[in-house]
Amino acid sequence: MTEQLTVTTERVDDIPILTASLEHMGFSELVDEYFVPHGNWQGLSVGQVLTGWLTYILSEADHRMNQVQDWAAKHQKTLQGCLGGAVCDLDFADDRLERALDLLSVDQRWAQFETALNQRTLRVYDLQPKCVRIDSTTVSGYWEVTKNGLFQFGHSKDHRPDQPQLKVLLSTLDPLGMPVATQVISGEKADDPLYIPAIDQVREGIGRRGLLYVGDCKLMALKTRAHLQEEGDYYLGPFSATHISQETLDAYLKPVWDHKQPLTSVYRTGTNGEKEKIAEGFECSETLTAVIDGRESSWEERRLVVRSLAQAEAATASLYSRLKKAQQAIAGLNERKQGKKRFTEVETLRQTAEALLKRYKVTGLLVLQYTEEVQERQVRKYKERPAETRIERRVFVTVRRDETAIQEAIRRLGWRVYGTNCPQNELSLQQAVLAYREEYLVEHNFGRLKGKSLALTPMYLENDQRATALMRLLSVGLRVFTLLEHVVRRHLAETGQALAGLYAGNPTRATARPTTEAMLRAFKNISLNFVTLGEQTYRHLTPLSALQQKILALLDFPVTIYTRLARVSENPP
Repeated sequence: MTEQLTVTTERVDDIPILTASLEHMGFSELVDEYFVPHGNWQGLSVGQVLTGWLTYILSEADHRMNQVQDWAAKHQKTLQGCLGGAVCDLDFADDRLERALDLLSVDQRWAQFETALNQRTLRVYDLQPKCVRIDSTTVSGYWEVTKNGLFQFGHSKDHRPDQPQLKVLLSTLDPLGMPVATQVISGEKADDPLYIPAIDQVREGIGRRGLLYVGDCKLMALKTRAHLQEEGDYYLGPFSATHISQETLDAYLKPVWDHKQPLTSVYRTGTNGEKEKIAEGFECSETLTAVIDGRESSWEERRLVVRSLAQAEAATASLYSRLKKAQQAIAGLNERKQGKKRFTEVETLRQTAEALLKRYKVTGLLVLQYTEEVQERQVRKYKERPAETRIERRVFVTVRRDETAIQEAIRRLGWRVYGTNCPQNELSLQQAVLAYREEYLVEHNFGRLKGKSLALTPMYLENDQRATALMRLLSVGLRVFTLLEHVVRRHLAETGQALAGLYAGNPTRATARPTTEAMLRAFKNISLNFVTLGEQTYRHLTPLSALQQKILALLDFPVTIYTRLARVSENPP
């Protein structure tokens, strides 16, 4: 009698890498320690469920809960081998995921968990924190605004003021950009008051002082700077026009214009390995005083006055472009066309011309002169209307550039003042400029959070607590992305190698700075095949390619995270 042969296939893809990374961080273990469910919780533990769900989010770039159960059913054996327990698709039903989110929404438990996760990550990955970056973003959506709710109208960084939003403040660790503290707050709140709680959260989570906190001008509120100074930490950030007026900046720059202040050049190594000058500047100091908890505190603050060459060049080009457009628009007021308004009063023409100066932001840079013309015009007889001579009065405007004022404006372009309390022997002017220019690391995280990698937008949750918990879960996903990237890039830098084979259509193209997304895509063709003959089932895993094995080696993961899935089973799946 011929035995029946059955072949089924299950996609494996990048699931083992993602679960192994979360396991290396101790995610599941720490979740089970700090988030204890009610006694009726059955099946996989909360940590295992959240590991599986986060793996789905990172692999599929989809945070919707109603999709996870079907995904788990299609990857049941793979998940079972990776999570270390019997997996049922009901373990990932949306009601269980909601219960897991409810646990993550407890603020005190999350703070304790995040501290433990940070400390374990620092130890396991041998990270030596020196610099922390803080920045915020907004997440907009079609939510209902409720009193004291999370979703509120506010200043939108998504350029959607018509939609309610929530706000996320991320504190990330240099140089890998790994989040170490996540705050989720209602969308109408200003950023400035959020920085001190974020700093305290980082201090507790990392347990270290003497770190350099880098942020934008909202970090530079005097109260925030004093808070950092008082506890032995450092800050670096630019001042806004509110902090440093144009008059104060002119006073700083006067010695430069008088050729009495030498400038220090700032260089950066370009992609071709050659150094290029990107900025120039100098520094001075100011004595600051602030009252903290009733005590007066004073310290010396270094003021770094820096001119970005690229910004100055771009601003100069923009200025000349606006000048040209303003001149053309003002000259056009003199044109005589059918249906076009004719100016007969100087004051009306002046108001229109000055509105154009304001529109193009060139007030004070163009000189306007007004002339008046009176002429007679003969009007022919028409029907019952007799012929007559009419007196017409018209006013004109001429425009020319004030070159002296333009040059005065140009020499101010590109200058910005930064403040820091870090000693010069630890942070030179050049190091400060380069450190601030790495601020894109936080923006890169926001891009991942709201882009294809984590696909937060649009958010489908409307419950405030669960939306907060989802943001916290996604911050762990950001940790996974940044850590995987950091480990591979560090190994490549140590050996002076580059990784080839990640770019479709160009297998020889290599990079020393591969992204996690590109490396995970390299595992999208791996499948686990089940061959059942009679009562015996054999498992066969797609052989790992040389590229896949190299990536695993760079990640410090053994190939067994894949090969252990291909074992002989006596019972059919």
